[in-house]
Amino acid sequence: MGIRRPLFDTSDVDNPHRRRWMLFVDGENLTMSAQRAVEKANLTLPEGPFYMRDTFVWFPLLNATTAMSSKEELSMPLQRRATRAHYYTSVQGDAPKVERVSEALWDVGFAPKVFKKDRTRSRSKGVDIALTTDMLSHAFRDNYDVAFLYAGDGDYVPLVEEVKRLGKGVYVAFFGSAGLNDKLRLASDTFFVIEDAFLKSWRRYLSST
Repeated sequence: MGIRRPLFDTSDVDNPHRRRWMLFVDGENLTMSAQRAVEKANLTLPEGPFYMRDTFVWFPLLNATTAMSSKEELSMPLQRRATRAHYYTSVQGDAPKVERVSEALWDVGFAPKVFKKDRTRSRSKGVDIALTTDMLSHAFRDNYDVAFLYAGDGDYVPLVEEVKRLGKGVYVAFFGSAGLNDKLRLASDTFFVIEDAFLKSWRRYLSST
């Protein structure tokens, strides 16, 4: 499937003076917090190309590599497109289900890493380890100037601080109240609250389908 339009204004052309960036999404963390925010807003998300319960969620019709516009004056303005967008999550089920989730994330523009979830755990350690390894290794290889991290877990604070020590910027985006660790917010160079944009995008999508 194709992404028909971006949610945010990305009309500016690529500028070589803007920073290269990569997106790293803790999909487990994002999905659980999104579900709490959606429930609080009295919305029901249909399972499909942008959502699978307890597994993944994203902004409808927004390609993962598209930079979101901001009214804030960014210390490190980003190029229009990410070098790559990574999504990490886990799923209970067989190999075909893992493949379906991977395919859905790939269709939205992500490089997916989907792990089989242990039934005795609510989260997969593979998600945290893979995200941390990729974000650090790409920083060491100088593959980006800014890491854009979608996560709310305080366990990522050491990762953010190490990436910054390597001379890279780190932007963090998450729900402001649902599962956000204050130390992670303060460790970032800039923090973006995504509740309003997320709910607005889903309301728009639901009203058009």
